[in-house]
Amino acid sequence: MYTITAILTQKLVLSNVIIERFVEGGLIGMLLILACSLLAVFFTLKAIANLNGEVATFLKYKKLINQAVLLGLVISFANSLMGLIQGFDALEATGGADPAILAGGLKITLLSPLFGLIVFILGYSTTFILSWIRKVEIEEAK
Repeated sequence: MYTITAILTQKLVLSNVIIERFVEGGLIGMLLILACSLLAVFFTLKAIANLNGEVATFLKYKKLINQAVLLGLVISFANSLMGLIQGFDALEATGGADPAILAGGLKITLLSPLFGLIVFILGYSTTFILSWIRKVEIEEAK
């Protein structure tokens, strides 16, 4: 019984840490990246549904997946740049900062591009796998 409680507690702590990091990265920017990733999931499901369909329809959904994850990546870097600009404005206004505070700010600024890169890598990996599956199915049909 103790191990089940410990496992559930660890999962709750991990989910709380992920949510905290998500909010720290800039809520609006991170939500936009999340929306792009959800769009990519939607287009992935549509591509899977059309895996045996017309080539043009499959390629359309594959391209939409790539565009959605690329948009998420671009939004993540724009979000990061806006955070850096705000941080440097605060440094300029105060006349300097403790290196530990500066390091903490830079860490938070890198959360958004990290999330965007994860979404991008997963999306492009998905299109690679879908293309591979489609190619195998076409070759088996011949």
